[in-house]
Amino acid sequence: MSASMKQDIPVKVGIDQKDRKKLAQKMGAVLSSTYVLYHKTHAFHWNITGPMFYSVHKLTDDQYLALAEAIDEIAERVRAIGFPTPVGLGNYIKDSVVDDVAALPEPEAMIKQLAEDHQSISRQLHEAVEEAEELNDVFTADLLTARIGAHEEASWMLSALIAK
Repeated sequence: MSASMKQDIPVKVGIDQKDRKKLAQKMGAVLSSTYVLYHKTHAFHWNITGPMFYSVHKLTDDQYLALAEAIDEIAERVRAIGFPTPVGLGNYIKDSVVDDVAALPEPEAMIKQLAEDHQSISRQLHEAVEEAEELNDVFTADLLTARIGAHEEASWMLSALIAK
């Protein structure tokens, strides 16, 4: 997230502005990762083929819709603590722990990538939760903790599809 991020809404919630800025930057990175994963999940949803088509198509449908809701919740929390969200696809990709995809992998590789991406975001979220807890921002910590559970469940479901 841009180092020149400036507070644009005066907020007095008992957390210092510089601390909220640091948290907003971490949340902006989570938002970026979630957005890239949303795009990748949606692309794989459209392009899956083969014997697992229906189950993967259905599962990724549920997952990209859930990711879209998460994107909105995370972005609105960044705004609520007084800072702008990241803008520009290039910034989302740059700040993401999820790699963008330039070419379609084979179906099993698609599933494996998505499972690993959910795990990467889960790890990123653990760091953001620690930051929120240090600042005693219980609402943000709760929001991000719920996202950890969602990503861990999504990873498990995807991994189960390709388990040998």
